[in-house]
Amino acid sequence: MDIDNDNKGSEKDIISILTEWEYDADSNVRKIVGEDGIPKIQIRVDQGAFQGILQLNLDGRPDGKRPHDTDFVLDYYRASLESHRAQQDGSGFELNRESCQELFDEGARVYGRYVFLLQLKEYDRVIRDTERNMELFRFVHRYAAHEDDRMNLQKWWPYILRVNGTARAMVKADDDLYDEALSIVADAREQIDALGEVDAEEFFSELERSREALDELEREFRDRRPLSEKETLEKELQQAIDGEEFETAARLRDQLKNL
Repeated sequence: MDIDNDNKGSEKDIISILTEWEYDADSNVRKIVGEDGIPKIQIRVDQGAFQGILQLNLDGRPDGKRPHDTDFVLDYYRASLESHRAQQDGSGFELNRESCQELFDEGARVYGRYVFLLQLKEYDRVIRDTERNMELFRFVHRYAAHEDDRMNLQKWWPYILRVNGTARAMVKADDDLYDEALSIVADAREQIDALGEVDAEEFFSELERSREALDELEREFRDRRPLSEKETLEKELQQAIDGEEFETAARLRDQLKNL
């Protein structure tokens, strides 16, 4: 195999970076500020023979591009819809196959970022990105010209609702607002349970995974949440009854009645 040596001056070996940042599956994502001054995410990759680093912009399009001279492809097509409505009654607007593919590609890039943002506990940005992709899902489902394009993203609703709900709940839990966090988890579960079935294996597997993940998150919040005064008294009362400490039990019952 011939190797092109014409551009030797611009070639850079990244082995020093890889050596400095050894691969650790539990710590393979980090934030940096690029040479252009833009905050970015770096992901350390180890896939056997392939060693490297992936890099995404923290805000805007993950790849830093401006398709159609807009921040996002979705923004461009929403503007196209508004222009169409201004000229007509709003009917007849459709996304062709090429347009849908642009949107699918952008959705996949945003998905790839919020997966890593979740690892970094950048919950506000996870909420931002999942909400943007949910808007993209709805837009494609409504305006795609072909049925298979309209249904292409519907199988991922359980997953995106779960991630969005998880991020919103974690924001509350980090402020010790566990009741609000639990309410968000319950709401996310209700939204997932209310989804219409999609004839795709991914839909059913994500449905099961999402329910299990939300159940686990709920247990975590309940374990972390400090007991209320009433719950504390109820716990102490049960312990007194189990230990046949009847005088203590009577006193605790009186306290509970007062509450």
